[in-house]
Amino acid sequence: MAATGEIEMLGNRMEFDYAEGVTGYVLVFARIITGYWFLHAGVTKYLAAEPFNAGGWLVNGTAGAPGPVHAFLAWVGQTPWMLEFTNVMVPLGETLIGFALITGASVRLAAAGGTFLMTFFYLGNADWGHGLVNGDLLGLVLFLVVGALAAGRILGLDAYLEELEFVRRRPALRYLLG
Repeated sequence: MAATGEIEMLGNRMEFDYAEGVTGYVLVFARIITGYWFLHAGVTKYLAAEPFNAGGWLVNGTAGAPGPVHAFLAWVGQTPWMLEFTNVMVPLGETLIGFALITGASVRLAAAGGTFLMTFFYLGNADWGHGLVNGDLLGLVLFLVVGALAAGRILGLDAYLEELEFVRRRPALRYLLG
């Protein structure tokens, strides 16, 4: 199944086919590697000897972050119900995002979730002594690329999900798939 897209760039509308040739394989590779990265991060938090606790990082580990970000993350780490919510949602989110990317199901929704998490990780790890580009920023960019190019339509379940009558009757759902 060919995956095509239409973009508007500098006032020109262009249609492109990114499932043909090397571009599609690179995109699938990026989707699967990113998915494995997050699935592994989430599952290992569940399998760790100690329960996952983001409190130390939220309060102390983000001290190098710019003021408002650190203040918000420190508040989350010091507010019991927010910390508990975070301790549940980070491993669950990482696991579900990773699984979705690997299977190619609801890739855009998963990429949006990954972008959200990576934004906090990037800003929370804002000790930019070695420059602004770090692994968190590169992860954020990977999620943006995978989501923007609808990578689930190539060798992923989204190509099949978009053909379901339920999705065809609700075209807005295609924006979550891809």
